[in-house]
Amino acid sequence: MSAVYFVPVINVLLLSVTEPQPGLQNYKLLAESSALHRIFGNTLRISLSTTAITLLLGYLFSLGLMTMRPRQRNIALFIVLASFWLSALIRAYAWVAILQPNGLLNQALMGLGLIERPLALVRNEIGVVIGMVHYMLPYAILPLYTNMSGIDVRLTQAARALGASRWRSFWWVYFPLSLPGLAGAGLLVLIFSLGFYITPAILGGGRVVMIAEYIAIQISETLRWGLATMLATVLVLIVVALTIWMSRFMQVGGTVTGKGRNA
Repeated sequence: MSAVYFVPVINVLLLSVTEPQPGLQNYKLLAESSALHRIFGNTLRISLSTTAITLLLGYLFSLGLMTMRPRQRNIALFIVLASFWLSALIRAYAWVAILQPNGLLNQALMGLGLIERPLALVRNEIGVVIGMVHYMLPYAILPLYTNMSGIDVRLTQAARALGASRWRSFWWVYFPLSLPGLAGAGLLVLIFSLGFYITPAILGGGRVVMIAEYIAIQISETLRWGLATMLATVLVLIVVALTIWMSRFMQVGGTVTGKGRNA
């Protein structure tokens, strides 16, 4: 593990303080450059939007899985798992074909008379978020479904028997028990979103630049290894901090739900 993981990470950290010359000038640039601030802002905004929408859709889909018959559930899960077999490149170009001005979606909306001119759905944040949500959905659905499968439905039935409405039994009983799965799915989607490259690069069309794409540009085009490794180091530190913080939250959530089940 040290050879294949920690050594490359340490090498990246060293490059960030030794290229183009020893010192912290790369990190100073991070504090002073408005362009880097804008790129970090784009990355954070798009990642948070993607995470929120993905969790909402993934939670609803997982709830639907819990109400399906076994055969229907198996088919739905197969469809979710089948998306892993398609590369991100194919998915991104498929969304370009669907969302572009003369694409399927705009042509359908114009044919129905709902719009008069094509909507701008690619080469902007809207297209990037749509593509990223589609890619991230399985990473939210599977942890949520696993968590929900372990929730004892008799608890909500007991709440209904004691006079709680369907909404209150869900909000007071079922939803708190699903929080660990929601936190785990949110962490997974957010981490992937922060470092995602292919979909934002294709659907953004160079107009919506995120950290991963900017790092690739610095390495392949401008050869600014120090700046690229500094950004990579900062991204790794953000992910580590998020992981530590969310793991504490999930541990507390697991303790609470465990007490609830014992009660």
